[in-house]
Amino acid sequence: MEQNLKNLVNGEFVEASTSERIDVFNPARPDQKVGSVPSMPKEDLERVFAAAAVGARTWKNTGSLERGKVLLSAAELIRERKNELVSTIVTEMGKTTAEATGEVGKTAEFFEYYGSMGRDEFGQFLPDGRPETFAARLVEPLGVVLLITPWNDPLLTPARKLGPALISGNAVIIKPATVTPLITLRLAEILHEAGLPAGVLGTVTGRGSKIGDALFEFDQLKAVSFTGSTAVGKDIQHRLSPRGVRVQTEMGGKNAAVIMDDADLELAVPTIVAGAFAQAGQRCTATSRLIVQKGVAARVRELIADAVRQLTVAPGETEGADMGPVVDEASQASIREHISRARSQGAEVVAENELSGAAAEAGFFVAPTFLQITPDQDLWAEEVFGPVLGMVEVDTLDEAIELVNDSVYGLSSSIFTRDLGQAFDFLYGVDTGQVSINQPTTGWDIHHPFGGFKDSGSGYKEQGHDALTFYTRVKAAAIRTK
Repeated sequence: MEQNLKNLVNGEFVEASTSERIDVFNPARPDQKVGSVPSMPKEDLERVFAAAAVGARTWKNTGSLERGKVLLSAAELIRERKNELVSTIVTEMGKTTAEATGEVGKTAEFFEYYGSMGRDEFGQFLPDGRPETFAARLVEPLGVVLLITPWNDPLLTPARKLGPALISGNAVIIKPATVTPLITLRLAEILHEAGLPAGVLGTVTGRGSKIGDALFEFDQLKAVSFTGSTAVGKDIQHRLSPRGVRVQTEMGGKNAAVIMDDADLELAVPTIVAGAFAQAGQRCTATSRLIVQKGVAARVRELIADAVRQLTVAPGETEGADMGPVVDEASQASIREHISRARSQGAEVVAENELSGAAAEAGFFVAPTFLQITPDQDLWAEEVFGPVLGMVEVDTLDEAIELVNDSVYGLSSSIFTRDLGQAFDFLYGVDTGQVSINQPTTGWDIHHPFGGFKDSGSGYKEQGHDALTFYTRVKAAAIRTK
């Protein structure tokens, strides 16, 4: 059934001022329309920001216990509506049912985690050397914050940002990706039902070419949290820095996993295959570079090649599917072009999955591909954001660390080894915001600080208590009591 949804503006679900709508299609079956959302013109944004300014005052003056109760109620509603939300993610974005189920579960956990912070401390008393003086560190919300969220985790990423933003007392305006807006509007319905006051959450759906610039023009805007491409993230930083608007970016990645000669291959190989090809490789933390010590390189090549050939690629609702389609035709063409260019530059295709059934007949599917490459080829440096894994061989750990750091990105890395000394050398030697030992480059929990270095992100972390820093400001207070 098609989901034809409306935007949440000032506590009401409304159409755009024009009749134009954006249609949403199933990437596994591109001729299947799954819903539509309003295509808001920039003239509609003034009402959204005005409502948020009022909502920010209301929500700031709402006690943290009450704010927490709303988030906890939202978590409960998300779990109650799991099946509906999973179906929306599968048909709108293309994830497998298992992947979408995991995303819905994590989303509930985010609201549960931050909802429980309603009972946490927000500030502290401070000693003061002056006589009869009371001093304190007060933590306040920023006001109106804008969240720009991506299509690859269209429910989880909004939750990752909304949780800390709302428990801190901010009003939020959220702009989901144009290809996957339905699930964000469903989440807005849940938060509205959970008890958010009017104006505390507003949703904006529309094409970036029409409203993208206008989103940053309003004086009410105090902060922007963005997840997406590095080029867009840097543009937002440059655009807003002169105004003092706080910017958080979570951008690209070219994540590397290292396998040393002493590694447990029964652990390493399936972990890396899942990290590279689950979610069709469409994760900022996906494993896209594999660095293998030469003593086990031949065996690793063989095991990963076998695993790639055995992956089941099919529409997301297919039982037993390991990988669904990529999100749209443009992504499909871009990924295939990366593979073609790698071949033309001398990369060896070690294994390529043979698509069959529905995946071979229609839809935006890309065959999972495993290549032997060299660091001077484009595939080594460029983010593909698809089911493509490139492998190189090294002699030593020092070489491996040097190659991990040979990237403009610094999001996530991992090493597989039984040697504790090698593990710690790697831990301290790599220039990535996330480091794993005998774990994937993907898969961080909700309470773990998340974010990369270099061109992968800003200095503000997401998740955990660290996430609150971006959405709050500190006010120092001193009061002479007599």
